[in-house]
Amino acid sequence: MASNRHLCRIIALQSLYEYDFRNSLDIDELTTDIDEVLNRNIDIYKDAVDEADFIKDLATGTIENQGKIDSMITPAAPEWPLDQIAKIDRAILRMSIYELLIKKDVPPKVAINEAVELAKEFGGENSSKFINGVLGTIFRQSDLYDPKEDKRANQPKEGSKQDSSKPQE
Repeated sequence: MASNRHLCRIIALQSLYEYDFRNSLDIDELTTDIDEVLNRNIDIYKDAVDEADFIKDLATGTIENQGKIDSMITPAAPEWPLDQIAKIDRAILRMSIYELLIKKDVPPKVAINEAVELAKEFGGENSSKFINGVLGTIFRQSDLYDPKEDKRANQPKEGSKQDSSKPQE
């Protein structure tokens, strides 16, 4: 069976969304166990994925680090308090920040691109731009960011004058 990390991320995202949604209902009789949610969702896709450990790590690692992750989101999206961010966007951000800055097992571009794709698939009309902007801000402020590797940061701005110390041809 082939690995499909994108599908694994979708399963983890669905599990995180359900977990967050059920907890937000604040119903005493409704208990939410992330392991139960994960096992049920993984079982649905058991014939399509073979990386249950990856899925479980994404979801449980995100939940275990939620306080730390939320403290990164808040300054990166000052106009959007956490409780006003759509639940699906918040779940995508949390999971992606976990993968990008805590787990660190994929290149940053992959983590950000995957988050943007998830936002396009599951979020609202502007979700992908919002997710990309917040993750880009958080990444550029992290110790993983190297401005020398950032092609956009190293391109001359449109309309700017060339460096006068270089000879003109």
